[in-house]
Amino acid sequence: MPKTQKAAKLLVDCLVAQGVEVVFCLPGAKIDTVFDALRDSPIRMILCRHEQNAGFMAAAYGRLTGKPGVVLVTSGPGVGNLTTALLTATTEGDPIVAIGGNVALNMKLKESHQSTDNLKVMAGVTKAQMEILTPENIPEIIMNAFRIATRPRSGAVFVSLPQDVGMAMTTLAAPTPPPPERFGSAPQAMLKQAAQLLNQAKQPVLFLGMEASRPENTAALRALLKTYPLPVIASYQAAGAISEELLPLFAGRVGLFKNQPGDHLLDQADVVLLIGFDPVEYDPETWNAKQDKMLISLDYQPVDIHLCYQPQCEILGDISDNIKALTPLLSKPHPRRTFPPTPPALQTHQDCPIHPLTLIESLKKVLTNQITLTCDIGSHYIWTARHLLCFEPHRLLFSNGQQTLGVALPWAMATTLARPGEKVISMSGDGGFLFSAMELETAVREKMDFVHIVWVDGYYDMVREQQLLKYHRDSAVKLGPVDIVKFAESFGAIGYRITKAVDLLPTLQKALQQKGPVLIEVPVDYRDNPQLFASVHVELGG
Repeated sequence: MPKTQKAAKLLVDCLVAQGVEVVFCLPGAKIDTVFDALRDSPIRMILCRHEQNAGFMAAAYGRLTGKPGVVLVTSGPGVGNLTTALLTATTEGDPIVAIGGNVALNMKLKESHQSTDNLKVMAGVTKAQMEILTPENIPEIIMNAFRIATRPRSGAVFVSLPQDVGMAMTTLAAPTPPPPERFGSAPQAMLKQAAQLLNQAKQPVLFLGMEASRPENTAALRALLKTYPLPVIASYQAAGAISEELLPLFAGRVGLFKNQPGDHLLDQADVVLLIGFDPVEYDPETWNAKQDKMLISLDYQPVDIHLCYQPQCEILGDISDNIKALTPLLSKPHPRRTFPPTPPALQTHQDCPIHPLTLIESLKKVLTNQITLTCDIGSHYIWTARHLLCFEPHRLLFSNGQQTLGVALPWAMATTLARPGEKVISMSGDGGFLFSAMELETAVREKMDFVHIVWVDGYYDMVREQQLLKYHRDSAVKLGPVDIVKFAESFGAIGYRITKAVDLLPTLQKALQQKGPVLIEVPVDYRDNPQLFASVHVELGG
């Protein structure tokens, strides 16, 4: 006779069958049957301090592993607190399966404690929303949730579990998941059309988007560039797709503000080949306002048309396969153009507060291709995106589509699980830090090894700089002080404070050798931010 078990146990068995090893979670009565079932499973539960941060962790885990990160929360505010994290993940291509509790089915249409229309709440922030109405739905819903979450563009899928359904009994067992989806190659006619456009171009440019940073896609495009050395630019989320060997072809990253060498290169381009690019990464209304370029989109799916983003040729299907198929169709390229590795540095100094480039230069000396750096949002994000190079995909992580404050610390925590034993550094401003700083207790409890740098200036500075540019005064951006060292120590972590620029590098080196989380407070001098936001750093000739 088939074994009888609770539906919640069947759900957990389905997660195990999907290869889930970690669940980021906060418990509650409406979902406690699943938590009880998890106790008897091989899945590790990471108990978090806030559902939003649990969602951030699941997103980073999904981005780094390619498998959906799983987050599990209770009903009502538990589900509501997930929305920012799931919106961020869906916008930025990070696969998540989020499971939220709900009231019993017979209470759904009544005023009841923590009763929420979960699917309506999630409709605007996820790729798909499903509610389990009977135990028999569980295997198919979980399998579809994982398939939809990973299908490009990857993103968040939400599954609602009413309390009584989780407690119901069933004889079903978890089925074996289907094999991963595979995309085919584009028609030869489309590949030939793209090749003809590139071969006839006077100023072709290769523009890398978020999907270019998938490892298999990165390998294919690097091979293309060795054969056909096009000038290259990249969005922030494509960081690491260009190897150090190919660096002379790289004109830098572009995004948000049109004032970079890569922007000048785009202005000159007559044909742009975009690989895995999503307009959310850099508005076409900014970089193609004149609509004067021939655009080729090489991607998994058709683009959403903008007036300023209407590709004349779309190569659809598996990105790596299509890059490989396109490469032999390209004829001898134009004379090779080379670019400086970064925009010319502004004048730095060795005073304290620390100039951003001084901090970035210190980071360059400790970073390797085996260290992951996660970056929060703020002025430090722009400095880092423009001046800190990396040469392996998914080693420098940004929130590019939503630019969500508070992601860096939870992302670093998830990275210690996705890449156990490797060094991890994260950074935030003093504003974004307190969005997720309560998770320091989680990091200490789970014995996670990483270093978090807090850039301290006392403002929401990225907002402030834009206000000053527009209105010549600021509004509601001044913050109060926080003693980062005492904050760290109050959670049982290690805290350091930089008071001299000369101490920065040795402190970073020492922090990377410590066990457990380490916070470093760095006072930052943002005097050069007006140039960062308002001016072009270099004019490219030719």
